[in-house]
Amino acid sequence: MRASDVVLRHLEAQLEDGTLVVGMRLPGERTLAEQLGVSRGSVREALQVLEAMGVLRRAVGSGQDAGAVLVAEPSAPLDSALRLHVATRAFDVQQVVETRMLLESWAVGRAATTGGSLDAARALLADMDDPDLDVRDFLRLDARFHVELAALSGNALVALIMTSIRGSIEAYVQRSVPRVTDWPDLLAKLRREHHAVLDAVAAGDVAGASATVVRHIAEFYERSGLQQPESRGGG
Repeated sequence: MRASDVVLRHLEAQLEDGTLVVGMRLPGERTLAEQLGVSRGSVREALQVLEAMGVLRRAVGSGQDAGAVLVAEPSAPLDSALRLHVATRAFDVQQVVETRMLLESWAVGRAATTGGSLDAARALLADMDDPDLDVRDFLRLDARFHVELAALSGNALVALIMTSIRGSIEAYVQRSVPRVTDWPDLLAKLRREHHAVLDAVAAGDVAGASATVVRHIAEFYERSGLQQPESRGGG
């Protein structure tokens, strides 16, 4: 095991047993190095990993605000990691879309049982219903609408993953704009389906909401051409 992994395992164990909690300041690099019998460089490497993961925030200098503080900010690291892996083709778009359908079908079904406020989702639909809205702006609002649906499930992790998934395929979705020749018809279809999903959620129709959102996602990606493999050479 690498020395930096020793540090990571030590801190993970202390988080699990409650010795460390979010908001606490870690001991200094020298203290951690002496406690664990590793070099300060290994401690520094481990802290850099934790900072990149959104588990740690470090401030340089001296005084009360200096040092490393434990935080819980997973959104940006997860979003960045997934976007990069999609960009490198570690996950192709089809796999990401299938994962999205799996998560969203569960999320809207759960949202139909929670009784949460639908005001934010309805406001997004109202914005998308503007007939003069640019296609690219519509797609950005569309992404926010689906993330809002995931949040209505009440499951923060599902909402976070959905945010990351939408961010990871944003470039591909925007790239679909010139491929589609019948945007007026497609936008009208998407608007109807958005309202149908939200109406099913409002009515407490678990099966209807889940089936409608799966069909909505699958048909959009089919019509946009995103299910077709893309050349690695660009264009």
